[in-house]
Amino acid sequence: MKKLLFVVQVFLVLTGPSLFSQLPTLSEKAQISVLTCSSGDELFSQYGHTAFRVQDAVLGIDVVYNYGTFDFNKPNFYLNFAKGKLIYSLSRRNFEGFLYTYQLEKRWVKEQILELSRQEVNTLFAFFEENYKPENRDYAYDPLFNNCSTITGDVLEKQLNDSVVFNDSHIKETLTHRQLVQEYMNFNTWGAFGINIAFGGVTDRAATTRQRMFLPYEAMYQLSNTTKAGKPIVKRERTILNYPERVDRSTFMTSPLFWFMLLLSFVIAITILDIKHDGRSKFLDFALFFVSGIAGLVILLLWLATDHVVTHLNFNFLWLLPSNLVVSFYLVSNGTLPKWLSKYIYVAFSLIGLILLLWIFGVQSLSWLNIPLLLALVVRYLFLLRTVKSGQSIK
Repeated sequence: MKKLLFVVQVFLVLTGPSLFSQLPTLSEKAQISVLTCSSGDELFSQYGHTAFRVQDAVLGIDVVYNYGTFDFNKPNFYLNFAKGKLIYSLSRRNFEGFLYTYQLEKRWVKEQILELSRQEVNTLFAFFEENYKPENRDYAYDPLFNNCSTITGDVLEKQLNDSVVFNDSHIKETLTHRQLVQEYMNFNTWGAFGINIAFGGVTDRAATTRQRMFLPYEAMYQLSNTTKAGKPIVKRERTILNYPERVDRSTFMTSPLFWFMLLLSFVIAITILDIKHDGRSKFLDFALFFVSGIAGLVILLLWLATDHVVTHLNFNFLWLLPSNLVVSFYLVSNGTLPKWLSKYIYVAFSLIGLILLLWIFGVQSLSWLNIPLLLALVVRYLFLLRTVKSGQSIK
């Protein structure tokens, strides 16, 4: 099914309208609307989508300008994604082709028709066409600060001569970017776990009214509370495709919390057996230290060595210590554990205390899914500290 969908999408893009040989002047019946599409099953579509529609029944024009287009087949796509250099593009296709994709995926599509003068309609149309030129269509994507949804507000604000005002009377409470993301995702999923551990403290700052529009649903709500020259900018709203909201079909048995609790239970059980039999499961220590070290190193690199904005100020490396990667190899060697390991563990405990303080004071929020992993490390830290102080040899 997914392969068929991909083939259909490619066909519809290739058979979409070509560039106008000469930019036409839209008639008085022309209108521009904002399309909001519901969430999909894939991680990149879980927050929905936003696009512009330009239609003119007199000239037979009905096209969608979509700032959410990317190509997996571009050279070095995954490497550029990891480096934070992901390039998205503005695409244009006929409305029927755009809509067909969401019919196949059974996702609802809602339309907000904007209250614009004929001059404003033509101004936006000319802007989209200029932006669609090959030399202009690419832009540096950012999931929170420059995506298909944030661009909606940017375009309206900049192209309508600052007459647009984004009111905040509908906003009940101030939320951070991280909290807004969590509003639209089940926290106990692997996607949520990955996002939370990769997001840095920069996402724990309160989102302004405009910044909330990085989420398509929030952008839709915001447009309903936005004015142009003192009047509502949305003239009419309607539902084009009416499907139920996506249902999360994940089960607890496949969730990260289940597996992390299972891991914690396993670590506690092995530690009890180690104490009872005066032994040490060195390969368990190696696995915990090696994996946590790799994770901490990736977190540090995402902050310091990439262009990702959302990974800045990520202090998760304070408990997922990159240095654990080196220490892990000492833990599988034969003989008595090195004396310096006790000092290392004291430092690790201090850093865990520091990350907890950062959490308490709101510098960076930690996911509750991290707690079982953190406790598993603490259990083995305490056991290793006991082992070093006793001078016990590895059995």
